Amino acid sequence: MTIATVLSTPVDTQPLLLNVSNTKLTVTPEQFDRLCIDNPDLRLELTPDLKLIVMAPTGGESGRKNFKLLGQLFVWNEKTELGEAFDSSTGYDLTTFGGGKPSPDVSWIEKSRLAGVNIVGLIPIVPDFVIELRSATDSLSETRAKMEKYQHVGVRLGLLVNPQNRQVEIYRPEKEPEVLASPVLIDCNAVMPGFILDMSKIW
Repeated sequence: MTIATVLSTPVDTQPLLLNVSNTKLTVTPEQFDRLCIDNPDLRLELTPDLKLIVMAPTGGESGRKNFKLLGQLFVWNEKTELGEAFDSSTGYDLTTFGGGKPSPDVSWIEKSRLAGVNIVGLIPIVPDFVIELRSATDSLSETRAKMEKYQHVGVRLGLLVNPQNRQVEIYRPEKEPEVLASPVLIDCNAVMPGFILDMSKIW
């Protein structure tokens, strides 16, 4: 596999278009931002070591499950009004914390932490809660590494939902991941009071 580095070039007005056929790209955070602007139809992430990830469109099965996960969070959040929930198209700028620019499948931030924060672009604060739903094509080791980065930057509760193994891995700060086999309910009360995630329709 080819590894290419995008070098710094003088600023110009030409769109920075992306062709990633059989290529791994290393880009700066500034180049990543420009790629997002110039390629709005692509879902992009930047890893903490500045590797560019281009995510393929979600398949129907993963999309259905992700909607069910996000839908539960949305209903709870509308009822409690304790924060804001975000979908998989939402990007975070966690470069200040060493976390790159990820886009969790599901995320949530407690209301008081959003006071005065500009969320028009990439959100510049660490989410309180994230879910990553492993699709059939996702590497388990890479998804776990992503969860560990969330844990490292201070995400209070992270769930790696792994339908292939019927498992949920729970990530909390400064604790070893907890692995649950075929759980039906996941208690998220410690971070989101009263929120119980129902997994019965995910399996």
